[in-house]
Amino acid sequence: MYALRDVPGKGKGLVAIEDIPKGTRILSEKPVITTPERQRDDEWLKTHISQQVGSLSEHQRQSFFSMYNLHPYQNVAEQSLGIIRTNALPIEANGVGGGVFLEACRINHACDNNAAKNWNQYIKRHTVHALRDIPKGEEITIYYLGLDSSRSIRQRKLLEKFGFLCSCRLCSLPTEQSQESDKRLERINQLDDLIGHDGMRLNFSLRTLRYVDERVRLYNEHGPGDSGLSRAYLDAAQTAIANGDLARGRIFAERAVEGWQTAFGSDSEEVIEYGSLARNPAGLQLYGLSMKWKTSSNEVPQGLDPNDFEDWLWRREKPKKLEQLEKLADLRNRETFPGFDALPNSDSDLDFYEKVDGTYRPLRYWCFLGEITDSIRLHHLQLELMDTDGKKIPVHFYTDGRGSELAPAQIQKEYTVAVPYGKRNVFRYGNPGIRHEDPQMLKIFPVSLKKLLDLSDQIRRFSTDIDGIRMCHGCSKKSPSLKRCGKCSLFWYCDSGCQKTGWNERGHKASCRLLKDPELLGLFRRGGACDGL
Repeated sequence: MYALRDVPGKGKGLVAIEDIPKGTRILSEKPVITTPERQRDDEWLKTHISQQVGSLSEHQRQSFFSMYNLHPYQNVAEQSLGIIRTNALPIEANGVGGGVFLEACRINHACDNNAAKNWNQYIKRHTVHALRDIPKGEEITIYYLGLDSSRSIRQRKLLEKFGFLCSCRLCSLPTEQSQESDKRLERINQLDDLIGHDGMRLNFSLRTLRYVDERVRLYNEHGPGDSGLSRAYLDAAQTAIANGDLARGRIFAERAVEGWQTAFGSDSEEVIEYGSLARNPAGLQLYGLSMKWKTSSNEVPQGLDPNDFEDWLWRREKPKKLEQLEKLADLRNRETFPGFDALPNSDSDLDFYEKVDGTYRPLRYWCFLGEITDSIRLHHLQLELMDTDGKKIPVHFYTDGRGSELAPAQIQKEYTVAVPYGKRNVFRYGNPGIRHEDPQMLKIFPVSLKKLLDLSDQIRRFSTDIDGIRMCHGCSKKSPSLKRCGKCSLFWYCDSGCQKTGWNERGHKASCRLLKDPELLGLFRRGGACDGL
């Protein structure tokens, strides 16, 4: 499939002499010389290598000494050591750290490489596979470095380690496109740190899935076949399975295995290990850590177009339509009214924000609710709030008036504070809390949080109209012909007698008084749309 030929500006290299389809194993080769895993002194290495060079055939010896050498030498032993330090490829075997391969070591580097190298532990060979279709006459290239980095970092490392400047397509992009590429790679590395690969670090949350979703998208924009793509799909699989979602976990695992099979072959360690996960996702030790996303392996929707399927797979939330915003809010909905620990800690949290034209904007509505348990006035107002989880957190006022915008009558214990688009903040002193800067983005309701949640329950039960059927707030009778309360226009009643019962037994009179507050009424009627506050 290939031949050793002169490549302009690169010396020798492997060139395809026929069309090579994606996923093809281009070569599978044993090392002719190996080096130890642990660093040894030069004299020991020279002796160790000289013994191996001496056992080579004449053809192998000629091929070995024709390889490029970055290092100066005065004798054959130093020459051999320099060739190995210039050309050796990694080997993951007991006591062996690297090796020289007479053909694989001839493959040149490109940052947009069309092939992937890998040491196959099962067959004890170095393999190279096509990451995409390679047409006849195109040079076969691999990636010499570790993590993807910006153009300037790649160029510096290649010059220091291998003595050349890369001029591949990716490194030859115009300045603006090159900067965009660097930003993508920088964000990929940031997401990698946020996700983590250690089982103790990985947070199996929807937020993690959002990070992986973005990382996969960036990989696909960067170019096909990146080795990190399969790892990202595995992170997504583990996150889904840990939450009991076998359907999504299976698909993510299948995509990870498909990527590894293309890059490393069906007999690679990754395909063998994680192929079983794709067949039986419930076999993952993490399965059942949570069952909040529970599905079976075959609960995959059928008939969706590709975009809708990806939205389902990644649990993406579509923007709410106007008619959805008019539905009555459920204050116990933790997606819309999260506790403090579930709030975002930055604008780049993809559970809550999306990036549009280089800036982050809220992806959906959310509102933090907390009951005032204490207040302090020093150089600024500080409220202590207890959230729906019973956690006490401070709210520090950094408004222009340092909290003086609030009337003293509003700052009462057992009053409920609503903070639209609230975010967690770590302060230099004291406990984490909320930093409040915009006076318009905070409201205080003269009711305890418990009463507010109970009111939400009543409104959800006695104010809804499901398929034309309503429930009487006085007697709980269901009928399509009930009438609304004339005072709050929310609750349904059979007649004036039931309305009177509702006032007496269900505290409707108190509810009506509360709901005269247009802002509190708006909290329920706008479905949690925080702009309505």
